[in-house]
Order: sequence, then C-alpha cells, then structure tokens
Amino acid sequence: MAQSTLDSGAVEADHGRGDGGMKVITWNVNSIRMRLGRVRALLLRHRPDVLALQEVKVPAALFPAAEIEDLGYRAAVFGQAGRNGVALLSPHPLETVERGFPGDPVPEQARVIAATVEGVRVVDVYVVNGQAVGTPEYEIKLRWLEAFAEWLRAEHRPEEPLLLVGDFNVTPDDRDVHDPERWRGRNLCSGPERERLRALLDWGLIDLLRLRQAGPGPFTWWDYREGAFHRGWGLRLDLALGTRPVAERCLEVTVDRDERRPTSGEGKPSDHAPVIVVLR
Repeated sequence: MAQSTLDSGAVEADHGRGDGGMKVITWNVNSIRMRLGRVRALLLRHRPDVLALQEVKVPAALFPAAEIEDLGYRAAVFGQAGRNGVALLSPHPLETVERGFPGDPVPEQARVIAATVEGVRVVDVYVVNGQAVGTPEYEIKLRWLEAFAEWLRAEHRPEEPLLLVGDFNVTPDDRDVHDPERWRGRNLCSGPERERLRALLDWGLIDLLRLRQAGPGPFTWWDYREGAFHRGWGLRLDLALGTRPVAERCLEVTVDRDERRPTSGEGKPSDHAPVIVVLR
C-alpha cells in the first residue's frame, strides 16, 4: 500500500514513555454497558492518556460518566441509542471537542469525535461497516470514507500533530487478513474500500503499527463464531494513523490480545482487542 514513510532511524528504539510521553488506546467495546467492568480494568491496568472507544451504543445522557470519573477520567461522548457511538476518555482536559463532521452522508449516525489532548489532535472514528459488497450499505460506506477524507483535507494539515484512531472496518492490505484468498473482494477487504483508506495515507498519514511490524498480522478483530479467535482467524480493522509529527514520536504500537480472551476479564469480551499507541 502506498503511504508515507519515515527515514530509517527516525523513531527511537526506546520503548519507555519517559518525560512528556503519551499513551493512547483505541478499542471497539461493542457496548459500554456490557463492557464497563473491562473498560475500568483496562484504565487501571494501562493508565492511558487517552482511551478512544467505539460502538458505545448509548446516548450521551446514559454514558456511565460517573464510573469513569471515579478513576480520574473525564469523558467526551457522541452517543447514539442502541448502536454506533464514540467517546474519548482522558485524565487531561479535552479541548475543542468536535462531534461529527460537515458533509457526513449519514449525520444521524454517531461515528466521529475529536479533541485536542496535550497538544495532539485525536480523532476517534467508527467507520460504516458496509455489510456486503454491492449492497446500499456498502455504497454508503464508500461515500462516507470519501466525505471523511474531504473533511480531513479541508480542516487539517499533514504538518500538524494529528492522531486518527478507531475501527475503520477496512483491512489496509493482505497482511491484515488471516486468509487473503478467502476474503478476496469481500466487504472489509475489497479494493474500493482499500483505495479510500489509501487516500488518507497519501494525504499524509502513516500507519503507526507498520513502523516496526511488517506483518502478516497482528489482528485486532475475530468473529465470535467458529472459534475464530482460538484458530487465529482474524483481521486488522482497528488502526492508529498519525501525521509525521506524531509518527516521529511513536515508540511502539501493540495489540492487547489478552483483552479478547474469553477467560480473562469481567464478562464476555468484545470481538475487538484494544490497540495501544505509545508516543515519546
């Protein structure tokens, strides 16, 4: 996939956060009500500077803000009853919060929230799923990705410290698919989706995980069915994309697979695992 790259050696090998470090986690929780215990445990375990959530599936008024505040985190929420919904949690001030974006072809769906945290603009996205190639939902997905890219180009510059995270519902390339031939041309892995994701990279974003991990994998999503997690039948749908100023600070990106294990944590896990980004 065509994308911006960093010069060799531009990113330090040190994996410690150090002074001025920042940890950002993105996670599709697939219902904050069902996963609240796990969210609280993750906050205590990792103590991130930002936790970006997708599919919280509650309106803002019903988001469990008090339980989050007990741990020292404040929340900015763009919620929706029963589906979608995104939120940003941080112990730091969430500045210039934006909910949604102009030109969204489905503005009634809560899919984007952005805020500036410690000098970094963090944009949290939950991209339209698409259902299946050739369906009306798939066409909406392509239009949504185009409109989002237009908004990004209009409102931001590649020279700014910007971190775009979330569930993109697109695999960047075949390295992100457990069985590329089985998924060839299907929703989540089709050419038109990948082309629209590539447009974001061509604008000036860098796939932070690929700075150090060539692949194949790691994966971030496994279907609940057919024992997909235990068989390794995964996809990488949850991404962290940064402009060059962010990429130059990136120390590591990891996937917390333990959070996806049915035997770890409180209650049933989400079908997604958290992605952890550590910046210098």
